Amino acid sequence: MTYCIGLMSGTSMDGIDAVLAQFDSAGVPTLVAHHSIEIPPPLLSDLHRLCSPNNNEIDRMGRADRAIAFAFAEAVHTLLAKAELKPEQIAAIGSHGQTVRHHPGGPHAFTLQIGCPNTLAVETGIDVIADFRRKDIALGGQGAPLVPAFHQGLFAADVPRMIVNIGGIANLTCLKGDEVLGYDTGPGNTLMDAWAREHFDLPFDRDGQIAASGKVDGALLKRLLSHPYFAQPAPKSTGRELFNTSWLASHLNSLDALPLEDVMATLLALTVQTIATSAQRHSDSGELYLCGGGAFNAALVSQLQQTLPSFKVTTTSELGLDPQWVEGLAFAWLAWRHINGLPGNLPAVTGAKREAILGARYPAA
Repeated sequence: MTYCIGLMSGTSMDGIDAVLAQFDSAGVPTLVAHHSIEIPPPLLSDLHRLCSPNNNEIDRMGRADRAIAFAFAEAVHTLLAKAELKPEQIAAIGSHGQTVRHHPGGPHAFTLQIGCPNTLAVETGIDVIADFRRKDIALGGQGAPLVPAFHQGLFAADVPRMIVNIGGIANLTCLKGDEVLGYDTGPGNTLMDAWAREHFDLPFDRDGQIAASGKVDGALLKRLLSHPYFAQPAPKSTGRELFNTSWLASHLNSLDALPLEDVMATLLALTVQTIATSAQRHSDSGELYLCGGGAFNAALVSQLQQTLPSFKVTTTSELGLDPQWVEGLAFAWLAWRHINGLPGNLPAVTGAKREAILGARYPAA
């Protein structure tokens, strides 16, 4: 048996998830312990600023790179204390890092995640596997999403299934026998979270209560759905670079002022419609399992079920894994794959030229 830790801080920046997994010789994980911490407010503010072009970016990124690595290390220390394990019992930490740029198109495509793996290795005393996405980019892929490979390994069954991870950005995995399809469908929580912060002084819309109190504005929704990304064929991935508050404001400014709750309701409808349309491209019916923060948004889950009446819409809890910990476990799995010399990407999903061992190793010693 081998222990690995997975660390995840997603596009929504709603916290750092740390997951401890035990792997058998075939690489099948068992969730042992988990822990989540908030990103300290000053650092969170710096990270939000880094997600769009600004002044003095290199200095600010360099400082944030180390600051979030210290936060990652804090999460690891608490996780180990919970599990009553020592650093020397852990084979590796798989650290996704914090994405601050994702530009997967063009001749010099790139993706950038910060969270200094050398600092993390030194602070925890555990080898770190990090920088998972750029090998796939180098091979002509999108570098994302990476979780469909893990979904295949953990959730594949004789019946067709879809797994939808709703973080800042939502991504869909379609499992049909040995065939796996996957891509980012568009905004998950990122626009709703930003609207909640800016207009309601809340980190997010808990249970979709604000959205549920408003009405969907058809004109705004039509404008938002006109973004060419939604019609773009897979492989594809996206992020805050396309779907951000400036993009939203450009549409709001051309319409009459809307009640704040109506904007939230429309943003939720955007997430629901883009996920539902993507699912219906692959099947008329089936099982759709949600994970990520959006799985806890009651209004979102309810509207998805209403929009997809021929689908069973539920969460990965029914498959034995709490939806909050799926992505963290995926990066523990990718760390296990790396240390065992096994590929971690699916070219059919990302568009890479071939399979590859993802990530680089940063020894603690």
